[in-house]
Amino acid sequence: MTREIILNLVKGITFLFVTTFGTMGNIIVFVNFIYKFWRGAQKRPIHLILIHLAFANTIMLLSKGLPRATAAFGLRHFLDDTGCKMVVYLERVARDLSICTSSLLTVVQALTISPRGSLCWRFKPKTPWQILPVFLFFWILSSLKSINLLHYITSGRKNTSEASKNNNYCSFQPNNQKSKWILIILMAIHSAMFQGVMGVASGYMIFLLHRHHQRVLYLQSSKLHKTLPEMRAAQSVLFLMFCFLFFYWTDNLFSLFSNSFLQNNSVILTVQEFLIIGYAFLSPFVLIHREGILDSGKP
Repeated sequence: MTREIILNLVKGITFLFVTTFGTMGNIIVFVNFIYKFWRGAQKRPIHLILIHLAFANTIMLLSKGLPRATAAFGLRHFLDDTGCKMVVYLERVARDLSICTSSLLTVVQALTISPRGSLCWRFKPKTPWQILPVFLFFWILSSLKSINLLHYITSGRKNTSEASKNNNYCSFQPNNQKSKWILIILMAIHSAMFQGVMGVASGYMIFLLHRHHQRVLYLQSSKLHKTLPEMRAAQSVLFLMFCFLFFYWTDNLFSLFSNSFLQNNSVILTVQEFLIIGYAFLSPFVLIHREGILDSGKP
């Protein structure tokens, strides 16, 4: 029993650390890019996208990490049925928004570094305000996609044995296993669509970066030097996307493994919980570290 208490204490402290510092990092990114957007001579679409990404990540951390830390400290029944539905719903919506926004970030950056006069360059947003309808679409899509979860989420008070076993503050209770797998498949289709777009845009950026590198090896013109910060911005976005894909697919592998072979395994579930919020925690620090490079890219 003492060992379990110590493990829960360590888990709670870790979740609290990740949530606190991740939220602080996202707030710094959010405020920084709002300031740059409104005070900058040129308002850039990528600034709005990064603001939206930081906002979605903040909701993700607060709705996932904070309740998980509270449950790990032993307060597993602090949410009633309505509270559970709201918290889990916000978490799922925020996670979908993070996926959609990351995909949009990759596409816009790929269009930005496209050669002038190319077909892709013509689709580049001319003003940041063209991005706002896309955000509205993301919110509607994510909200409607996750609304069916409200029917299956209940408070841990209704299943105290399961909540105690897994340190859960809420329970997911579909009518049957078929309903559970249908929900998982729908979520997988949504993620696959946006990650497919992200993959194509990332591949195109890698191609452009490779071609730029080959040209730099033989040509040292001033024009190429002027576009170098723009290429560095693309490298930063690519690094951010690789971080996203790592956390997302590792989480999926753990989820598939736990659902198929090790149901209700507390260790696997805990690792999976960390993977879910890993990208929301890490991404702001990637942006803070490379913000100067991202900011120097041309709109």
